[in-house]
Amino acid sequence: MSTLHKILVVDDEPDLQMLMLQKFRSKVRSKEYEFLFAENGAEALETISKHGDLSLILSDINMPKMDGLTLLSRLQDLNREDIKTIMVSAYGDMENIRTAMNRGAYDFVTKPIDFKDLETTIEKTLREIGTLLKVRIMEEQLESLNYDLDMAARIQQKILHQDFPVFPGDIRFDIFAKMIAAKQVGGDFYDFFKYDDDHIAFFIGDVAGKGMPAAIYMAVCRTMLKAIGSEVADPAECMFKVNNMLIPESDISTFVTVFYGLLNLKTGVLSYCNGGHNLPYIQRRDGSVAELPDVGGLLMGKFEGAPYQKGEIQLNEGDTIITFTDGITEAEDDNNGFFDEERVIAHLEAHPHRPLESQVKGLFLEVMKFTAGADQSDDITVLSVRYNALPENKPDHE
Repeated sequence: MSTLHKILVVDDEPDLQMLMLQKFRSKVRSKEYEFLFAENGAEALETISKHGDLSLILSDINMPKMDGLTLLSRLQDLNREDIKTIMVSAYGDMENIRTAMNRGAYDFVTKPIDFKDLETTIEKTLREIGTLLKVRIMEEQLESLNYDLDMAARIQQKILHQDFPVFPGDIRFDIFAKMIAAKQVGGDFYDFFKYDDDHIAFFIGDVAGKGMPAAIYMAVCRTMLKAIGSEVADPAECMFKVNNMLIPESDISTFVTVFYGLLNLKTGVLSYCNGGHNLPYIQRRDGSVAELPDVGGLLMGKFEGAPYQKGEIQLNEGDTIITFTDGITEAEDDNNGFFDEERVIAHLEAHPHRPLESQVKGLFLEVMKFTAGADQSDDITVLSVRYNALPENKPDHE
């Protein structure tokens, strides 16, 4: 069932009301859009006060009584961050457009209105609103929790996938993940989801810090990555958008590293992006192990506008991607020695054809043997994905 979006149109031209209802009649009929109308900014404020569930405002700039720029200023005073505003301006009126954007307008369209362009702009804005609402709901839920650490640990375990296999009917790939928190709750996270019928997206992350602050930030990061990743196919674009969204949520000591991948289940092509995270390993079917080619990428939540690059690599039948956090390689024994990358590679090379669950749990067992019960300062997490190409889906060069 589609969500009903209330859209307030603020314009003193009567013909526009008829045009909006006519051009968007299918959306109105299907109860996707409901239009409200006001002839100036003052009437708009009265309507806003009566409708707390408004999604979007489409406002002209030049109106009697209260113009669109003044309306934007009043909206800032109301602190209605849940409402996005699209401004309508005369073509070439860059001074007013610039002022509107500085006062919080999300986007603008020019007169005469191109309704196809307007529909695209409205849909894009509503998607952004939906993403922000998902994030805000998650934040409010987490912030309102006043449970003790045991309850918080149970919540975190519910957030992360625990029951495998997750997609038992899809034999084109296998996936398995496991996390052990250094404290009752941790800052590591992972997730995976079907982008569409032929693509599986997966990511792993490590939040700086431990305990409840890291756990809350972890949940926000995971929610943003999944919300944006569900709409954006390019891993680099997803990471770029999420990084910018994380900036307001981060304090001076908070950041996160993330590896994000999108596997084409028809071709075996893995598209990926890295945000300051440990580079995963690729284990070929013959048992050989190597790091994925480095595409760079800064840690997330610190540098607004930081660029992220997409890499691609061809997976063949039986190839496995092993992602992990530095809690694996930096696990310490009683002599302050690290488990390090060489032991990870040695374990993988020794057991190349194990089922994923056995391989991942075996790696955790090796870490536990190495640390011999020594207290660990970091969470330990592994997420592995194996590509099982069906005969009809194998790359042409196979």
